[in-house]
This record gives sequence, C-alpha cells and structure tokens, in this order.
Amino acid sequence: MSIEEEKFSGGVAVVTGAGAGIGMGFARRLAAVGMTVVVTDVSGERAEKVAAEIRDSGGKAEAMVVDVSQPAELDRLAKTVFEKHGAVRVLVNNAGIETIGYTWEIPVERWEATLNINIHGIVHGCRAFVPYMLKQGGEAWIANLASIGSFGTMPTQTSYIMSKHAVQAFSECLYLEMELAEAPIHVCSVIPGMLKTSIFDVDAGKGEPEGSDRHRKAMRDMMQAYGMDLDEGCAEFVRKMAENRFWVDSQPDMTREAVERRIQYMQNQERPELAEQARALL
Repeated sequence: MSIEEEKFSGGVAVVTGAGAGIGMGFARRLAAVGMTVVVTDVSGERAEKVAAEIRDSGGKAEAMVVDVSQPAELDRLAKTVFEKHGAVRVLVNNAGIETIGYTWEIPVERWEATLNINIHGIVHGCRAFVPYMLKQGGEAWIANLASIGSFGTMPTQTSYIMSKHAVQAFSECLYLEMELAEAPIHVCSVIPGMLKTSIFDVDAGKGEPEGSDRHRKAMRDMMQAYGMDLDEGCAEFVRKMAENRFWVDSQPDMTREAVERRIQYMQNQERPELAEQARALL
C-alpha cells in the first residue's frame, strides 16, 4: 500500500476548478488512491465529464457547479458536502485563471475575476471548510494552488503573478495558524512548475486586452513542448501531500532555482529585471 492510499483511501476529497487542468489531474489521482471525489467547476458540463470518467474507471466521484469567486457558493459547497458525507479529508483549492495584458489595459471585470477566483476563492474556501474540518476531528489536508510564479515576476502576467504571491503568503500564515490552534489539519502550498494544461488556451482569455492571444500562444506552445505530463505532476503532488510536506511541487529543481533567484534579488535589493528568456515571449 502506498502512503497516499494509507492516508487518503476511503476519505472524501473536494477539488475546485476540477473540470480541466491541474484540478482535473488532482481529481483523477485522488480517486485512483481510493477517495470519493467531489468534482467542482463553474461549468457543470466539465465537472460531470470528469466525474463520469472517474466513475467509468471504477472510482467514486460526483459533480457540483461552484463559482469560487462568490463566497456564498463556497459556503453552500461546504454545507452540502458535510451534510452528505459527514467529513472531508482533503480540500484542494485549485480554481484559478491566467490573465494577460498591461495592468492599465485589462478591463476591470477581468481584473476582478482574476483576484476573486485566484485569491478570494482560496481564502473563502478555507474559511468555509475549516470550521467543519475542525469539528469532524482527525487528520485533514488543505492544498492551496500557488505557482512557480509565486517567487518571481513577469510583466503582462501581473494580475496572475501577484495573486500567486498572495496565495503563497496566505498558505504560510494558515499553516502557522493551524500550529497555533493545535489543529490536525495539514496545510500545503502546491507549486506547479511547467505542466501540460489548458490554462493558456486562447479561449480562456475572454475579456483580455487585444493582442494578448500572441503571448498566450507562445506560453501554450512552450508548455506543450517542455511541460511535464499532467497526471505525472499530480501524482507527485498527492504523494508529497501524504508525506505532510508544506512545499508540494512538481519540479523541485525549478522551484529551487526560482527561490534562489528571489533570495538573491531581495538580498541585493536589485531593481526588477526581465530575463532574456522571458523577453523573447513578449
């Protein structure tokens, strides 16, 4: 029996934004190690497709429509899941979007959507679920989706990058709060490096400034050429979660390099500088 099966099998997992990408990968892997997975997404069609694929493979899954940008939706999700299942062993706050464009050109609606989904979706996911998780007793796990971008900067991806810096800081503080409260809830920061997902697909950029599709295509092509297989990356995430790690990454060398660059930048109090590799994408 693997450590993932030992820790998670038989429990209930809730994954937000699980209709595609990393959320979908998480849902499939958690089901594979024996969990009942609540697959949530803003699109009911996408959520049900993933849940059906899990069931067809012999796993247990159900779909729910949830818009994480609305705190009341997360309250409803937590209430519904706990009333039905009684306990949640794993919560993966995954839902997120990428937004491209100069800060002053991104429409207010897209700015608000990015911050509400990427930051507030995670904050209010924890706020809604933690009281129930504390009452249920026993070990539980919360995984918040950060990014390799949590430790760097990238112009024209400003809204996404700043949101992931915020998620990293939030997860670190939440981890300490669990220690202070002596709660049996393990908090981790999930740090994808480069995985093959649909986050940079052109149709995901609705509401972005004109011309952002060129940057999207460059990033998508790079991910498809050099990215890690989605299921392989999510298997790494789940294993490291089961090992109670805080830093849960897909490509440790990439994480290490990003963190070391950030440390050097801050220690030397340097001016922000755009790497040549990044410049080529813009």
